[in-house]
Amino acid sequence: MKINWGTAIVIAFVCFISFIMYFVISMSTNKKYNHDLVVEDYYGEELQFQDDIDKEEHSKTLSTNISWKKTNKGIEISFPKNLDYKNIEGKVFLYRPSNKQLDFETPISLSNHNLLIPDKRLLDGRWNIKIDWQYNNNSYLYKSEITY
Repeated sequence: MKINWGTAIVIAFVCFISFIMYFVISMSTNKKYNHDLVVEDYYGEELQFQDDIDKEEHSKTLSTNISWKKTNKGIEISFPKNLDYKNIEGKVFLYRPSNKQLDFETPISLSNHNLLIPDKRLLDGRWNIKIDWQYNNNSYLYKSEITY
């Protein structure tokens, strides 16, 4: 049987489409691949995005921004020394990209300019830290990727 070039092109297209469809179906139905959104309320987070940008820009007006360092006890977050730590309030959110069960949020309660995130709450690896804080009715936001 002789196949002309038009039939060969149609067979090639059908084989290629079948090949692609096999991978699309196997990737979307296999439980090994998790296709969850990064956060549960993705669209609600999107609406807050401009507010976060404004807070981050406001943080750039500080003489010194928040800094952090790894210690034997955990992560020590240092707030600017020129601010009265008694007027600082807010929350710290640590997000683990590889496992959402490890995510946690901690309120900011300071007895000096430093806040300690205990070592027992953290596993080695990559974390995203988000500190949403207020000082004298001004809102600030600090975001960073850290490796613990």
